[in-house]
Amino acid sequence: MENWKFALGSIMGHKMRSFLTTLGIIIGVASVVVIMALGQGMTNQITNMFASDSKDVQIYYTTKKSDDVDIFDDEDPTTADKGPAIKEEWLQKIKSDLPGVKNYYLTNSTTSTVEGNQKKSKNVNITGVNRTYFSVKKYKVLAGRSFETNDYSSFSRIVMLDTKLAVKLFGSNENALNQHVSIGSKTYLVVGVYKDPNAGSEQYGMQSGGNAVMTNTQLAAEFNVDEVQAAFVHVSDVKKSTKVGKEAASMMTRLSAVETGRFTIYDMSKVVSQIKSAYSMMTTVIGAIAGISLLVGGIGVMNIMLVSVTERTREIGLRKALGATRQKILTQFLIESMVLTILGGLIGLALAVGLTGLLGSSIPNMKPSISLNIALGSLIFSALIGIVFGLLPANKASKLDPIEALRYE
Repeated sequence: MENWKFALGSIMGHKMRSFLTTLGIIIGVASVVVIMALGQGMTNQITNMFASDSKDVQIYYTTKKSDDVDIFDDEDPTTADKGPAIKEEWLQKIKSDLPGVKNYYLTNSTTSTVEGNQKKSKNVNITGVNRTYFSVKKYKVLAGRSFETNDYSSFSRIVMLDTKLAVKLFGSNENALNQHVSIGSKTYLVVGVYKDPNAGSEQYGMQSGGNAVMTNTQLAAEFNVDEVQAAFVHVSDVKKSTKVGKEAASMMTRLSAVETGRFTIYDMSKVVSQIKSAYSMMTTVIGAIAGISLLVGGIGVMNIMLVSVTERTREIGLRKALGATRQKILTQFLIESMVLTILGGLIGLALAVGLTGLLGSSIPNMKPSISLNIALGSLIFSALIGIVFGLLPANKASKLDPIEALRYE
């Protein structure tokens, strides 16, 4: 305990010199921690982007024979054999017979310009949905209503707008209700306005002009698209989404009796793993480069400790004359060096927390995070820098001859 008091007393006795000595440590720790936090934030962003709808597993047709389908594969199954038209009764059978499948939904889609109230919005994503869609998605209806059973059989020319599109065209959600909009050459009645929490994300296209939904039967009839372009099963346990999804795809292959291909799923876990691995490698490399400043800071600590040993030569000689052992002198200077770098590490960590908070508020859709492991690791590494670079000055101090030291002017 006495050595710690000596160390703090020496550091506080030369505040400015101690601060300048630890500047390299401060910059190094702050740089490494911020870079690691940004890397963690980007990794979390990618993981959340793919995992947000991971309970909804898309099943699609492919002519490939291998069991593992790469999402980045060049093959486009829509250019050749499109496979059999997906029937809703297949999904109903899967839902009733396959444990783990809680529900399903079917969609088709197109993109068009939507006009209303003498305003227009380009590149609007228009999704056609079946009857089970809203029970799975659970969108919040802000005004009006969602689709009813009669809307599908009567081919009602109705549409629901998301809140972004409704406000853009009509100024508010309530003003959009019961208004008419033109999509292509046809007119539709707005029966509802909804909020989709994923709208505007990377998955939905950040540059889109908004989103709208109508019945998939109406979209197929009037926009010359298939009634079912995409089929999704909604699993009850997100941890088993890949396993249950593959079982559902195999069951659909059997129900369709297709022989030229098969139904399969996108295995997003592989994509997430590849992206996380790439980000981790990039963060490690950049962090290692930034960590060079820690070594430079360590050299600065070593230099100032050598100066301190020279300045305190008589003090060391007096302590030895009074019975201090070489081990005690060595320990004293090592502790002083370590305290110096730990203080630098703490200041650097505080600076990193501030910078991370600032970056988190200025970078949209990403939240850099400093984990406990990173914080503790930075402090432990700072302490190690102090021990390693303080060893030479401490060893020099411990080897001083007490008589020669007392004679030193």
